[in-house]
Amino acid sequence: MRFETKAIHAGQSPDPSTGAIIPPIHQTSTYVVEAPGKDKGYVYSRTSNPTRTALEKNLAALENGKYGLGFASGMAATNTVMNLFASGSHVVCNDDLYGGTHRLFTQLYKDYQLSFDFVDAADTKNLEEIIRDDTKLIWIETPTNPLLKIIDIQKIAKIAHKHNLPLAVDNTFATPYLQQPLTLGADIIVHSTTKYLSGHSDIIGGAIVVSDEKLYEKLSFFQNAVGAVPGPLDCWLVLRGIKTLALRMERHCQNALRIAQHLKDHPKVAKVYYPGLPSHPQHQLAKKQMSGFGGMVSVELLGDTKSAEKFIRSTRFFALAESLGAVESLICHPATMTHASIPREERLKAGFKDELIRLSVGVENIEDLIEDLENAFKRI
Repeated sequence: MRFETKAIHAGQSPDPSTGAIIPPIHQTSTYVVEAPGKDKGYVYSRTSNPTRTALEKNLAALENGKYGLGFASGMAATNTVMNLFASGSHVVCNDDLYGGTHRLFTQLYKDYQLSFDFVDAADTKNLEEIIRDDTKLIWIETPTNPLLKIIDIQKIAKIAHKHNLPLAVDNTFATPYLQQPLTLGADIIVHSTTKYLSGHSDIIGGAIVVSDEKLYEKLSFFQNAVGAVPGPLDCWLVLRGIKTLALRMERHCQNALRIAQHLKDHPKVAKVYYPGLPSHPQHQLAKKQMSGFGGMVSVELLGDTKSAEKFIRSTRFFALAESLGAVESLICHPATMTHASIPREERLKAGFKDELIRLSVGVENIEDLIEDLENAFKRI
């Protein structure tokens, strides 16, 4: 079964009782059992729910994995991965990653004696040099957030496995349509299903996909024990969004490339970050590792922070909001929004300045989007 067919059919069959082509939303908390210990596979919806099962099977199929797990948010999924590791563990991460992940790692887990080092993982030597005897996990995003660096998953996986470490990849930006980390050697995939998988800015959710049975059993235990699971309606909405994922990602990629090309020589732009541009440092790796370059574009404006703030308040179709990956275009200022929890000196060390803006390019008409940006440029 190829990707587009999996997206529509994997984990989903017509309802056997009615023939409904769309599986129902099982909006229930509990299930009647025939006798103690004798049930039909479901007992309590924190543990499992048929609608969530459908989503988990679908996500596993899309990522070419064996097991999927649904969560109430991407951060709940990330937190569940970290539950695998005991006090005293060390984790190596890329330095340019989502502010919420950085906050979780550095502010919450420091009280549990977990330590984290952040390096520019686009150069794999940087990552291997920082592995220690107490290192238990390598965690990367690719493309990174917000500088859109591309990290070589195959190379990092070989390094991880040489040191008997699991590799976790946040695949939110790329989605399984553009990139499949398990196929490239990763052990754990994490998603914020809020973003491209849902694609319509109407749910919060997360997911983990793995292929190792023992790893799945541990994560499944945490999922049930902690209970940070999505409701059935949210699962159903993600399933509905996934049906058009391939179509949407094609348009996201087309629009983002056009915008990156338009902005790369703009007189009010200092730098454009987009892996689809030949000038991008990892352009060739992106061509090899991904089937498309994604819908995110980051832009460093000329001028100061006030110019950036005025620009992002001047767009019409690019709505000023956090999040990304929806049909509508969004614009944000990472330094004061998505990455505000990262100390400024760390942000600057990682390479992104206060003048950086991040565009989540939607599926609107590309000419309207370009005109919208040009009108905003006129106001700065």
